[in-house]
Amino acid sequence: MKCIIILSAVLLFSCTSMKQGKIPADNPVIAHRGAFKQLNLPENSIASLKHAVALGCAGTEFDVHMTADNVLVLNHDHDYFKLPIEKTDYAALNRHKLGNGESLPLLKDAIQEGMKNNKTTKLICEIKPSSISKLRGQQMAEKVLALVKELKAEKYMVYISFDFDILKKILALNPHANTQYLNGDKSPLELKQAGIRGADYHYDIFRKNPGWIKMAKDHNIALNAWTVNDAEGMKWLLDNNFEYITTNEPEELFRIIDERRGK
Repeated sequence: MKCIIILSAVLLFSCTSMKQGKIPADNPVIAHRGAFKQLNLPENSIASLKHAVALGCAGTEFDVHMTADNVLVLNHDHDYFKLPIEKTDYAALNRHKLGNGESLPLLKDAIQEGMKNNKTTKLICEIKPSSISKLRGQQMAEKVLALVKELKAEKYMVYISFDFDILKKILALNPHANTQYLNGDKSPLELKQAGIRGADYHYDIFRKNPGWIKMAKDHNIALNAWTVNDAEGMKWLLDNNFEYITTNEPEELFRIIDERRGK
């Protein structure tokens, strides 16, 4: 009887893991805008995203905007080659190529490429607040989730934003979505109450509010810090058992982790 109970528990755990589509990663490394620096790739490019997957990072982060003709694209700033993304059609924006010759990346292409040969790396989708209106930010969230569903990419996705209402919209559409808040003005308890799974805050926020680290752990809120590029900061976060560390230097963070593991 005891063996049957144990076997049932193992099977239940396995089924739950498969249902949630967990992607295993044995490291906390989140490549900020992809793993771009060491190979001199453009930030937020398909090439930098694919390199982060090849490295086996726990996640690769990218920034999403919506063009005037409602195309979802990857770019950090609200402008692309001095053109306001939200007020310019994709065709006009795409006359300008990235430094490696890539077109202005489409979110659809990024997700599809990010899923290929990927058993470790979450796709960390930062939905940028709209510079036009709150409503447009909500519409962008809807389009992102519809695209993810169409591509059957749910298990890969983590949604992050500085706009708290965008995250609430995502959860209204999909209560099981993995969301993390970026702005740093809410405690881990407030995030828990809102159904948000992670505090993805600037490194200095945690330095100034060390009690939030314990609060997050007590309430099962994932800890992520950005953007940490120096060894001292990386080591401090590792010492405090942060689940994720967002960095422009993923290779250096891997080196420190391997050193600690005695590899």
